[in-house]
Amino acid sequence: MENFDLHILGCGSALPTTRHNPTSQALHLRGKIYLIDCGEGAQLSIRRAQLQFSKIHSIYISHLHGDHCFGLPGLLSTMALLGRLAALPIYGPWGIKDYVREIEQRFLTDCPFTIEVRECDCRTQSLVHEDASVKVYSIPLSHRIPTIGYLFEEKCAERHLDKPSADFYKVPIAYYQHLLAGKDYITDQGEVISNAYLTKMGRPPRRYAFCSDTKYYPPIIELVRGVDLLYHETTFGDDLLHRAEATAHSTARQAATIAREAGVKKLLIGHYSSRYESSDALLQEAREEFPNTDAAFEGLCINL
Repeated sequence: MENFDLHILGCGSALPTTRHNPTSQALHLRGKIYLIDCGEGAQLSIRRAQLQFSKIHSIYISHLHGDHCFGLPGLLSTMALLGRLAALPIYGPWGIKDYVREIEQRFLTDCPFTIEVRECDCRTQSLVHEDASVKVYSIPLSHRIPTIGYLFEEKCAERHLDKPSADFYKVPIAYYQHLLAGKDYITDQGEVISNAYLTKMGRPPRRYAFCSDTKYYPPIIELVRGVDLLYHETTFGDDLLHRAEATAHSTARQAATIAREAGVKKLLIGHYSSRYESSDALLQEAREEFPNTDAAFEGLCINL
């Protein structure tokens, strides 16, 4: 089974600290890197994680607050300096086109690759990207400006050939495609061999949901139900619930409530306010609601 690795490049919030970088993550699947948000310091974190810039397949920006996108000009400039030629898709909310075009005009006048910017509807869930490895869906969030999260769903074969059984019944190789499409096999003697004897069901796809800056927003629950891993921002703890409400952010307990109600397998918290010297108190609050919770930190790698 191929690796499905999430690398935490940054998990802090807007104000800089010596403890955390602003938000950025790299999802590494089948040799491709899907970069999620790009706060300042993302490039150094990519180097420290021993990931390759050339493997970045596409970029997903949640919203246009600086701690989620100020690293983008530098990253794009580096990719140009390294001679990238492949087109680079960048997804984001309304306004992302104008932002990227400004970067191109100011810093990338001789860019050797095409940047394909695609704005997503922030009001509804939709399929925003699909390739041979993954499907990516937008997740509407509720913040002070248009904001979206992303759901990454691995693409798996629905059926696998049971080769010993196919050989036993002398199924021609040319018929394998029909078996994988769910059809039975009829021998030369007219005997019907059930597809269930000749194939095996594929494993369920692994799914990762990234919920960036958002207030407590119950509509998220159905959109992330049952995912293998949910990242949900936890800017504040119970002690600063009033600040969470005023700034349209979530507390650790609220994030854990979303995870519990959605029946996710694991919760990862992050986007800590600079007020907190440690994430320990936030982690404790989250675990009171949803025990299978971990706290993000730079350099963390989770294999789904």
